[in-house]
Amino acid sequence: MNAIEELRWRGFVYDHTESVPELLAKEKVTLYNGFDPTGDSLHIGHLVPMMAMARLQQFGHTPIALAGGGTGMVGDPSGRSSERNLLSLDEVQANLVRIQKQLSGILDFEVKSNPAQIVNNAHWLTEVSLMEFLRDIGKHFTVNYMMAKDSVKSRLAREDGISYTEFSYMLLQAYDFMYLYENHNCVLQMGGSDQWGNILSGVELIRRAKGQKAHALVFPLITQADGTKFGKTSAGTNAWLASDRTSPYRFYQFWLNTDDGDVLNYLRYFTWLNRQEIAEYEDKLYSAPERREAQRRLAQEVTRMIHGETAVHKAEKAAKVLFGGDLDGLEAADIRDIFADVPSSKLAKTALEGEGLSVVNLLVDSGLASSKGDARRSIKGGGLYLNNERITDAGQAVTLNQSIDGQFIILRKGRKKYHLVQVQQ
Repeated sequence: MNAIEELRWRGFVYDHTESVPELLAKEKVTLYNGFDPTGDSLHIGHLVPMMAMARLQQFGHTPIALAGGGTGMVGDPSGRSSERNLLSLDEVQANLVRIQKQLSGILDFEVKSNPAQIVNNAHWLTEVSLMEFLRDIGKHFTVNYMMAKDSVKSRLAREDGISYTEFSYMLLQAYDFMYLYENHNCVLQMGGSDQWGNILSGVELIRRAKGQKAHALVFPLITQADGTKFGKTSAGTNAWLASDRTSPYRFYQFWLNTDDGDVLNYLRYFTWLNRQEIAEYEDKLYSAPERREAQRRLAQEVTRMIHGETAVHKAEKAAKVLFGGDLDGLEAADIRDIFADVPSSKLAKTALEGEGLSVVNLLVDSGLASSKGDARRSIKGGGLYLNNERITDAGQAVTLNQSIDGQFIILRKGRKKYHLVQVQQ
């Protein structure tokens, strides 16, 4: 397959200008995609353009990741119902440092033939004067043209409207494209389908101001099988690429919990597996869906790509803990993550000092046993566990030494009924 056929098979092509298929098939071009630095991390939704750029790079094209240090201080109204909070230059710069590291995990900045590049549009947007911008850029756009864009129309229909700051965003993005066209020979801009209007503004500016032809390609906005927006965790929050915002374990679990109706598409979007490999997982999905082999491979591949091999092993080990796996090598932060959704209670550290606390009392206090008699009977029957090890002695005392990092004790009844005891200072 050539580059455009690969993108189409992977599901990355929603729309494009007329000559894009021929362009990508016959030439080696420079292309770019913008990334918003208004947060200190990208989220998994950004993997769509990142993977598309990486695939085109494999076909010999040169990707530019444009970090919007300048436009990030203004804010893009596309897909938003309210004004963004404007960030200072220092705040944007701090976000860019982290974002650039995440981009470098997907794109190849070292290959000699067509290395990826990162540019920051603050370098040129903060240098252009207002009079220059109005004279050289603004004159090419009518207000009628700008108001016809969906991102503007949807906001005008609301009571609070749209500020002139955000209204001007499409002109800034158009100027970005022209700047990259002039200085980096960049002829193709990519983005989500909600960016179509803004991207075409850049194509139009290059045509009017330079008399040259530029191109556009947009990806579909991915939704999950239930119609909800892709990228949200079960708690409704973004799944982030930064490990301090979404832990590798949570990240792994997000992909592992993928719906059967989504998993094959996600294997195409977010992994480097080829057609034959994905076809094999399609067969496994239909023949033995309960084994979730496609989901497991998806979780492994994406977690490895973002967090590394060690994170995959640790996430899989953590996942086994909920099915009685051993706790060796796991730290308090891992335990907190794994058992975030199970019932919990607090216990004063002093209760575990000295001779400790009777395990029977601990089980009753946690609610896993209805009474001391119930606790003793369950212990005798072999159905109660402390830190995933079976409790065999009803007379056992639990001490601080048995806690995990002095912070947690894990109780379990049967195969799946857990209770987390949080040890308090």
